[in-house]
Amino acid sequence: MRLQMNAAELMGYLEEVFPQVHGDFAVDALEAEQIVMRLKVQEKHLRPGGTVSGPSMFGLADCAAYAMILSRIGRQALAVTTSSSMDFMRKPAAGADLIGSCRLLKLGRALAVCDILLHSEGQDGAVARATMTYSIPPKRGD
Repeated sequence: MRLQMNAAELMGYLEEVFPQVHGDFAVDALEAEQIVMRLKVQEKHLRPGGTVSGPSMFGLADCAAYAMILSRIGRQALAVTTSSSMDFMRKPAAGADLIGSCRLLKLGRALAVCDILLHSEGQDGAVARATMTYSIPPKRGD
């Protein structure tokens, strides 16, 4: 299946429908089955102790899954997370962006499932792993 949106279109659309995350994320790579997104770690993403907060890590995983799905189905703002699971494995590196590698595992008519690995830029070991399931709104006329 071909992409319905490229990286620039995805970022423009995300900033249109979620202006509150403007400047937080970037698409590093996009293919038909995988997207690599970056959380541009800033002071607001840190928790005491200088590490990236869990909610910020979850945000990257969720945003990567949403972007991956939209790249395939097009501009459908009402695709929503219906299930998620996240394992935190190690502390992210201080002062480094987080990178989320998201693989599309299933894209059906009603549901999509993604697997996301997060790591600190410049580090090999994963800091977290997430699985996200999204509900895809029915096409008009369905």
